[in-house]
Amino acid sequence: MAPSPTGKFHIGGLRTTLFNYFFARKNGGKFIVRSEDTDQERSKQEFEDNMLEALSWLRIEFDEFFRQSERTDIYVEHIKKLIDNGFAYEGEESSGGEGKVIRFKNPNIDVTFHDLVLGDITFNTKELGDFVIARTMNNPLYHLTVVVDDGLMGVTHVVRGQDHISNTARQILILEALGFDRPLYAHIPLILSEGGGKMSKRDPNVYPVTQYREMGILPDALINFMSMIGWNPGDEREIFTKEELVQEFSLERVQKKGAVYNIQKLFWINKEHLKKLSDTELDTYFKKFLPEQISEELYTKLRGLLTERVSYGAEIQEMYKEGEFDYYLNDPLIENTDAVVWKKGTKEDAVRHLTHVLEVFKNASDEDFATEEGVKNLVWGYAEQEGKGDVLWPLRYTLTGKDRSPAPFFVAYVIGCEVTIRRIETILQKLHNLQHMHIV
Repeated sequence: MAPSPTGKFHIGGLRTTLFNYFFARKNGGKFIVRSEDTDQERSKQEFEDNMLEALSWLRIEFDEFFRQSERTDIYVEHIKKLIDNGFAYEGEESSGGEGKVIRFKNPNIDVTFHDLVLGDITFNTKELGDFVIARTMNNPLYHLTVVVDDGLMGVTHVVRGQDHISNTARQILILEALGFDRPLYAHIPLILSEGGGKMSKRDPNVYPVTQYREMGILPDALINFMSMIGWNPGDEREIFTKEELVQEFSLERVQKKGAVYNIQKLFWINKEHLKKLSDTELDTYFKKFLPEQISEELYTKLRGLLTERVSYGAEIQEMYKEGEFDYYLNDPLIENTDAVVWKKGTKEDAVRHLTHVLEVFKNASDEDFATEEGVKNLVWGYAEQEGKGDVLWPLRYTLTGKDRSPAPFFVAYVIGCEVTIRRIETILQKLHNLQHMHIV
């Protein structure tokens, strides 16, 4: 895995990392991480740190780590070897005026290699010309450095994106000129946006890997999701742990064509992994994302709802910002009393049904309000008799002030009997006042 630390670590690099990691671990090989930081102007330590932080969070351990900026002397040695053996030469003055560029002397031949994903590929290298391999003798470029590193590190398999196919012919020319063994190549499919185009880091639904952690995506869920973009196990299974993927992975099941990134699929997979957590683990997970306004007592009552509704932790914060917890925390301010009335009913109907429910709740026991089912049992028979919409809609709107909310029994259970009674009395007072004004 050989990222350039010129930006935060993104999903394209992660998917390549995972396929390399799975392949190495399954086959008892060595997984190498190499920071290709020869672009001195754009490479930054913070981006390398971000990549290493992401791998640590995901528990993607590597066997060796290299940084190309620390290997310049090695590259210079091999540039000189190419020049001495007639495979490269000093060309024109570099743009910075610091020396002459080094060009590889192109033999203008066909280069054929067998790709483990795509099959045999042939390139006519004539169109490449004598390409540059170093800005100056002491400033080597990508094509030269990766070949030297692959050769000296004993790299046997290069697994990378299909956007690198055009680089392979150049690199084969260089490695053969240096006398290195040719590794086996596997060019994996590009990640596509939901619209079918090439995925961009600027896509609004794509984030740096560490941001998925902040969203509450579990490590195994992100690994699971990314592994299924361009690979499948050969059956209908979709949920895997990292360890299971190591055992299942094979390059033979990597698809040739581009694979679509669908963030809704990620959220679904994350929810499936949340289901695997113990109660204690799930409580710890939820509480990291709870707004401070939600007390321990309120959380305990909302826990079942969160378990059912939430696919990723930050969704709790989104729900809070959108007002989905407002009616648990504060009495709703209902200005338009028409909204309390069921679409087929009248205000008189709403007053009658709410009055009946109010009396029932005033006579309820603590045990009745101890569960959602207990509250439901208090009014369900009456609702079936009078019409569910006629009874339950006024109750729902009275308790929440919203057109959409959980069942009124659940809301009543969460806010408790005393608050429930107060809210019903408040709306009945408003309705009675309006009726009185109409009579006058």
